[in-house]
Amino acid sequence: MKVEEYVIAALIVVIAVIVGQLISGRIRVPGSVVLVMLGMLLGVIPWMHSLSVSPEIILLVFLPPLIYNAAFFSSPKDMRDLMRPIIVMSVGVTLTTALGLASVIHLLLPDAGWPAAIALGAAIAPTDAVAASAILKRAGTPRRVLTILEGESLINDGVALTLFSLALTAMAHPLTPGDALLELGKVVVGGLAYGALIAVVVAWARVRMPDASLQLMTVLVTPFVAYIPAEMAGFSGVLAAVVAGFYLGTHGEGLLPPRVRSNGRTIWTALVGLLEATLFVLLGLQLDAVVLAVRESFGFVQLFLVALVVTATAMALRMTLMLFVVPIQRFVPKMPLGVSTFRERVAIGWSGMRGAISLAIALSLPTTLDGQAFPERGALIFIAGVVVMGTLVGQGTTLPWVLRRLGLTDEGTRQREYLRAEYEMGCAAVRKVDELFTEGDVDGRTADAMRERYSIRIGQVKSLLEAEEEKSELELHKAKKGLENRRAIHEQIIQSRRDALMDLYRSGTIDYDVFTRLNQDMDIRDGGSGQYGL
Repeated sequence: MKVEEYVIAALIVVIAVIVGQLISGRIRVPGSVVLVMLGMLLGVIPWMHSLSVSPEIILLVFLPPLIYNAAFFSSPKDMRDLMRPIIVMSVGVTLTTALGLASVIHLLLPDAGWPAAIALGAAIAPTDAVAASAILKRAGTPRRVLTILEGESLINDGVALTLFSLALTAMAHPLTPGDALLELGKVVVGGLAYGALIAVVVAWARVRMPDASLQLMTVLVTPFVAYIPAEMAGFSGVLAAVVAGFYLGTHGEGLLPPRVRSNGRTIWTALVGLLEATLFVLLGLQLDAVVLAVRESFGFVQLFLVALVVTATAMALRMTLMLFVVPIQRFVPKMPLGVSTFRERVAIGWSGMRGAISLAIALSLPTTLDGQAFPERGALIFIAGVVVMGTLVGQGTTLPWVLRRLGLTDEGTRQREYLRAEYEMGCAAVRKVDELFTEGDVDGRTADAMRERYSIRIGQVKSLLEAEEEKSELELHKAKKGLENRRAIHEQIIQSRRDALMDLYRSGTIDYDVFTRLNQDMDIRDGGSGQYGL
């Protein structure tokens, strides 16, 4: 393909991502299913059908930001309190699942060989907590269930990709157990050390960057700086990206001003969403070619049945480990389980959906081995695609029902936590105003104005909290209605300020730089409300 065709193909894929997300929101079908279907439709276009993305692009462009993002937005305090069960889940369960799946794959596809079977097992072993977390948060599932799932998802990516890299090395040339252990030590220790070094250097540099654009550039380039040089040095780029993301996520809030943090979150959300969705479109694009490639060797029906068996095995293995094996650790001294009830273990077991990371790992399988074509690659990618789609659809769509049957739903939990936190923040602000007034740092008029501003909000939140705790539907409705009315009035006031600013710009009273600066200031203060809050 020519360069122009690649550019047009990339634009078409991005448009497909946007259209797919819009369609899935309207017809209430998982976005991954719609995106794969759109990818298959795009494959009908002749030159799109020949589009191929090299495994190196998947590894170097898609994986670093996806892994870094998961580590950056993790919750260190909650994870620290439940570190033992998280380690058991992310290391023990992931390795057991990978090797168990590898055994089934090798049994069903013996020609693929053990290294390839282990590589695929490692690809589809790690769970993706993103889809499950969204459902669990809406349902009000206990916090420790969410924490364990998110902590497991963060660490199991590194475990799975380390095993995957060892399997790829074994596919290229045989490894003895001693060589494997030596390689594993180098990969793990080197990745951890390099990631820590990058994190410290980036944290030091960001504090000294006065320009917001430079800070944002640093934020965007950090995962690649952590991942790519580590891989080139023979270390684990995944572990380096995880360590860098985790450190900067837990120490970085104070390193960036509010404007940069707000813009950074928006950019990361859009970037990660685009990358994850693009992987599903690429899977759809490759499915037709994969099916054609494997039809002669395996037969589509046979391969599809193999993929279904592997999918069922992945689900059954996780549930079995959660219900019968993981609880054994409660008998180990000083190692509490963390998930003490049967219902919570069922919820975690059924939340084991696979996602974009598994897809990225599978798509990064090499096209050649020792200069020869890798004939089983298409079959392995097809199996991984079925596992990802099967778990996302089969488990993702039924998870809300499972949670309701288990009695693990309380949709008001997160709302009450939010209200309590906002109430305490408002009270702290009022106390600070009183302290500043007592010390003479603000005059009485200013103190009264600021105190009144926060007191109104405290009263609103307190009314909602009391209605929530008393389970009074009437009082809750009144409080919400009052809050909505005040919010509507506030938005009208904000819009009047924006209209005045726009009139000043259109009349030539202020130039574009002043207009942009004031508009951005209002975006930060008012959350982008109003017609011109772009």
